Amino acid sequence: MNLTLSQIASPIGTVLIVTDGVALRALDFADYEPRMHQLLRLHYGTYTLTPTDDAGAPGRLMQAYFGGDLAAIERIPVATGGTDFQRQVWAALRDIPAGTTTSYGALAARCGRPKASRAVGLANGSNPVSIVVPCHRVIGANAKLTGYGGGLHRKQWLIAHERQHAPQAQPGFAFA
Repeated sequence: MNLTLSQIASPIGTVLIVTDGVALRALDFADYEPRMHQLLRLHYGTYTLTPTDDAGAPGRLMQAYFGGDLAAIERIPVATGGTDFQRQVWAALRDIPAGTTTSYGALAARCGRPKASRAVGLANGSNPVSIVVPCHRVIGANAKLTGYGGGLHRKQWLIAHERQHAPQAQPGFAFA
């Protein structure tokens, strides 16, 4: 698989954008690049990355998101590998409204597997498309921030950013 790699600056660090020319295949932070490569290998096997200075539409839409246009990430086409269950969880993540959060258990129930919160957590952790597939919107059942591949400080920033810019944002769980 031939992919392109570009970078954009963000308020929370350099963001790596991997596309296939049509869809976003991976998005991660530069300081987590080894994890990004691990997920690319896991989901796609062999791949090549060609660096480019032009992040294209995904880069422009990510910049709009960081500027407060939260709906911009909904316009980024995404294609992921993964199992059917992982893709189901990732699709459900994209349905969580910006500015709201949910728990792993509630997300599992939404996926039709109410007792699979740990499996949902594992799928969440295998998400190769951070932010756009908003795994940062999933928090612990006790409303505490739990693991985030880009670091909890980024998860906290992303949730606060979305609550600041989303008109319907409400603290706590709004996606059950």
